[in-house]
Amino acid sequence: MRGQPWYAWEWLYDAFIAAIHQWLGLNGVVFFTAVVVAATFALVLRLALRRGGNLPVVVILVMLAVGASTIHFFARPHVLSWLLTVIWFQLLDSSETTLETTADAEPDRRLLWLPVIILLWTNLHGGFLLGIALCGIYLIAGLIRYFSDREDRQQIRRWLKRLTVVTLFSLLATLVNPYSYKLHVHIYSYLSNRFLMNHIDEFLSPNFHGIAQQCFAALLLITVVALATKRQKLRHSHLLVIIFAAYSGLYASRNLPVSSILLTLIVAPILSASIADAGAVQKMSPRLRGLISRSNAFASRMTEMESRFREHLWPALAVILGLVVCIQHGRLGARQVMDAHFDLKRFPVQAVEVIAQRGIEEPIFAPDYWGGYLIYRFFPEARVFVDDRHDLYGEQFLKEYLKVMHVQPDWEKFLSERKVHWVLAPAEGSLANILKETPAWKVIYEDSTSVLLQKQE
Repeated sequence: MRGQPWYAWEWLYDAFIAAIHQWLGLNGVVFFTAVVVAATFALVLRLALRRGGNLPVVVILVMLAVGASTIHFFARPHVLSWLLTVIWFQLLDSSETTLETTADAEPDRRLLWLPVIILLWTNLHGGFLLGIALCGIYLIAGLIRYFSDREDRQQIRRWLKRLTVVTLFSLLATLVNPYSYKLHVHIYSYLSNRFLMNHIDEFLSPNFHGIAQQCFAALLLITVVALATKRQKLRHSHLLVIIFAAYSGLYASRNLPVSSILLTLIVAPILSASIADAGAVQKMSPRLRGLISRSNAFASRMTEMESRFREHLWPALAVILGLVVCIQHGRLGARQVMDAHFDLKRFPVQAVEVIAQRGIEEPIFAPDYWGGYLIYRFFPEARVFVDDRHDLYGEQFLKEYLKVMHVQPDWEKFLSERKVHWVLAPAEGSLANILKETPAWKVIYEDSTSVLLQKQE
């Protein structure tokens, strides 16, 4: 792909994380990611409580959301999308809430933050499309409410007008990127490519045999229970967001974290209210009603206690301490307490050392999920054959690549036409096994993770 156009749609994150890496190394990159993830779920917990959830219910739901998100606990820019999604949703939802809590139609200035946020979001990660989607959901919900509510139409109309203007400005803000509208065209062509969507693991529907997927399934079941037991009418926007979140999570594994976060923020106050109301049901046995009442009293005390805590100093000290450890190359005094590195069982770390010792500069054919690691280690001295920027390589190239990886008919033709002389393949894969039996290829290095082979002239 040398010389081909590449849309670096995460350029701002790349530049920022590169600065962190230059200053603090891999420890800094991992620590920064951990802080963003922790801040995201701490904010989810805080907002869920503020929205009316009681502490025990909120903690359980947040733990399930964290569990569902572990599928993507990686040092990549999508974690910033999680945080921005929480902020974006809260601004939108709290703006709609003012329609119910205020009699006048004073402008909600919080909406003005949306174009500013999405300007940053667009240059950090492609997840900015979620922000536009949420605006669309709230506009649809507002229109439904406008035509079904005859009493507050004037106030709803003014709110819809403000949200429409803010949404349009947000759309314009997404054009402020190095590629302008071409970025949107590129993302659309990428996401609408059925071959790529059907062959990239994170775009496939979740396999519910995994723990993360089971946490999401539990959240879905709790959502159904909460909606079934809710006494008050559910807001149209909340119903649409629940449908959107459920569908997104079931459609693609990569959506599980954001879907779980949205479900938690909406379901926590609904379920808490349902549990609180259950204690007043007269048909219930006195013993069970007493148990529920005691549980509600305990939950109320815990929630009140949590709301009084102002111990922000401890998280700040923890971040500062982590930063100091990163500056000291992972050491705290004479003890090594942080050592971020690539897993020997998942990455060809030892084989790469052999490549470095031999000074190999020819493009190396390796699995796409190893390409980024090879670039990290060797660029610009050595180039890789393929990496996981699937939108760069395109459908036809990836079809041929998969033919080689799966050792399908004519797999050798592709390597020959591309003049591949070096292959780094998973030790237990079909490609490594067949190349080891092919006379034209010689094993240079082999371990339990990878096999490095050279083509003999």
